[in-house]
Amino acid sequence: MSKKPFKINPDLNLRNTIIGIQFLFVAFGATVLVPLLVGIDPSVALFTAGIGTLIYHLFTGGQVPIFLGSSFAFIAPIIKSTELYGLPGTFGGIIAVGLVYAIMSGLVKAYGLRFIEKLFPKVVIGPVIMIIGLSLAPAAVNMAKTDWLLAIISLLAAVFTVIFAKGLLKLIPIFIGIIVGYIVAVILGRVDFSQFAEASWFTLPQFAKPELNWQAILFLIPVAIAPIIEHIGDMYAISNVAEKDFIKKPGLHRTLLGDGIATAIAGALGSVPNTTYSEVTGAISLTKVTNPLVLRIAAVTAIVFSMIGKISWFLKTIPQAVLGGIMLLLFGTIASVGIKTLVDNHINLSSTRNQVIVSIVLTIGIGGAIISYGNFSLSGIGLASVVGVILNLILPDKKEAK
Repeated sequence: MSKKPFKINPDLNLRNTIIGIQFLFVAFGATVLVPLLVGIDPSVALFTAGIGTLIYHLFTGGQVPIFLGSSFAFIAPIIKSTELYGLPGTFGGIIAVGLVYAIMSGLVKAYGLRFIEKLFPKVVIGPVIMIIGLSLAPAAVNMAKTDWLLAIISLLAAVFTVIFAKGLLKLIPIFIGIIVGYIVAVILGRVDFSQFAEASWFTLPQFAKPELNWQAILFLIPVAIAPIIEHIGDMYAISNVAEKDFIKKPGLHRTLLGDGIATAIAGALGSVPNTTYSEVTGAISLTKVTNPLVLRIAAVTAIVFSMIGKISWFLKTIPQAVLGGIMLLLFGTIASVGIKTLVDNHINLSSTRNQVIVSIVLTIGIGGAIISYGNFSLSGIGLASVVGVILNLILPDKKEAK
């Protein structure tokens, strides 16, 4: 019995390798910014982004050109959860978030997409997304004011990139803002290079062990609502770009499951949750390169970068003010996405019912309301999300009541 000769995928060539590395740089700034803000080793986030993307491609049959990176939706919840329950407990909560994705995957397969849209309508998702950005505004200002000069320079670099840049540069404003701010910080002598020689060229990421903490789990699970809806939107976006219906094949249930398992593994390794990156989808749209292999090349590159100690050292030397300047734009942008969600979906804010839902969700989320019973507590974004879902289900719709 003759064996088939081993064949190398013809798509695995220099051109696609270069494009794959380029796609990683589109996602790089955002992927490492999240762990830097929540106090986690950025090399771990790079590693889990790479591994998570490969897992996603495994669960979707390698059909969908998607890259998974660090989720901004969880910055505020992770910071608060760490204060309350510690990082190990928070990582346990992140594992649970991944399992919520898996449960939603089963519900989509069983009842279809309309079930999710009814449970989590845009009138709830819009204000929840706004809270995610606005709740972090004080953190952005506090980091920026450590050195307003660096913060403003970084902010302006990012803003100018968003408004005036063309091509791929327009897709990486975070990356450009950090680089420009860092260069200015070096020129002004505000970066310490004394430990550069001591940093290893090759080192494993500093993985952390999660712990089972039911309070952290209950605190983080409700936050998964907004990223799940974001995932659905990204699937529609990449389907339009690639001119294929990924909602039907491989199916939304499989894309959700892949995202969820990737997030659960990230939590198990001591990293932040993953999410589908619309920045990379934008780069795919611009370059017209829709081959999923290219995204797997980007994933492998992320894993390699996570093991280069000099890169990890460099990321940790970025001044807080530089990150603060980027956050001034980023978190406001997240809030504006929430507003855009309401506008694009023609949510009638003249409706008393919708006004009540949006108002209460915003007040609870931004005001930091908390509900406690014994060892159980629910607050912030999570509480606002749950209240929004309940209000949507119980408040009568006057159109239906007539």
